[in-house]
Amino acid sequence: MRSASFTATSLILYLFLFLLRRGTLTTGEITPLRRGFYAGVCPEAEQIVRETMRRAMTREARSGASVMRLQFHDCFVNGCDGSLLLDDTPTMIGEKLALSNINSLRSFEVIDEVKEAVEKACPGVVSCADIIIMAARDAVVLSEGPNWEVKLGRKDSLSASQEASDNIMPSPRSNATFLINLFHKFNLSITDLVSLSGSHSIGMGRCFSIVFRLYNQSGTGRPDPHMDPRFRFKLNRLCPISGDGNITGRLDATPVKFDNQYFKDLRMQRGFLNSDQTLFSGDARTMAVVKRYSVDQKAFFADFVEGMVKLGDLQIDQPGEIRRNCRVVNNAPREKTGEALASFTLDA
Repeated sequence: MRSASFTATSLILYLFLFLLRRGTLTTGEITPLRRGFYAGVCPEAEQIVRETMRRAMTREARSGASVMRLQFHDCFVNGCDGSLLLDDTPTMIGEKLALSNINSLRSFEVIDEVKEAVEKACPGVVSCADIIIMAARDAVVLSEGPNWEVKLGRKDSLSASQEASDNIMPSPRSNATFLINLFHKFNLSITDLVSLSGSHSIGMGRCFSIVFRLYNQSGTGRPDPHMDPRFRFKLNRLCPISGDGNITGRLDATPVKFDNQYFKDLRMQRGFLNSDQTLFSGDARTMAVVKRYSVDQKAFFADFVEGMVKLGDLQIDQPGEIRRNCRVVNNAPREKTGEALASFTLDA
């Protein structure tokens, strides 16, 4: 009896060590991130991601902005762990249904396409969390923005939490003070806030996110006073008060080119979202950075890259794996998938 128990224990230990060596399972220790992480085990990974992103953006240019946005929504909630990509299960409501994500985040199928291509080349090696980081960088590069080396080596989470996302992700209605305080909790500066908000240099926004600005800013029954009248007239036509909230408008005047036009638009009071325009109109500290970027695109690019790297560094201690399918965990018992993640210690 004792021998049988010893054999079973040894088998479990062997399987754990085997999975750990293969990189499919980790303990709760934070994984050290580094550039060139896959050079020895999947040297073609980054090229596969970029080429797949190129094809996706050729089919639909907007998908670049949509994929880039995934990094923000993933990393701000319990760190960059791919939890955003998990579909709901009978015992887990994931982040896709969170208030800031539902009917808003898109292009998950592009990440699926990237993952499938990477898995064909290097099965069980590259995490979905790292794919988000690489694909977001490539979305910028393929939109004529800056290029940079990304730090890799993340593991994928074993669960996701709608509540965690609802508790942390900012609203399009957010003002500058709220955003400054939120970023500070992640050790991200005012410069990081403004440069990373420049991700809205590409992409589209929904009428649902701005109707309050057009017709009832801060409950006044009047439009946002920090809006160019001619720009507001165009938005009124695009987004009537009783219209379709899913109609989209440009986030800046050059929505498929990553440049500093976004900041020029803010200075002319042509920001699409309240959380954008407030950076110029709502706080002198953020206004100064907006002014600098509007006349110095190189400075914006340099600070944006630094901010994206810092954002990608956000991690927490939790078990992880390399998912075979980004939408589901690998062979996890059903009762385990609904377990809540450890709360993110924001001020650590």
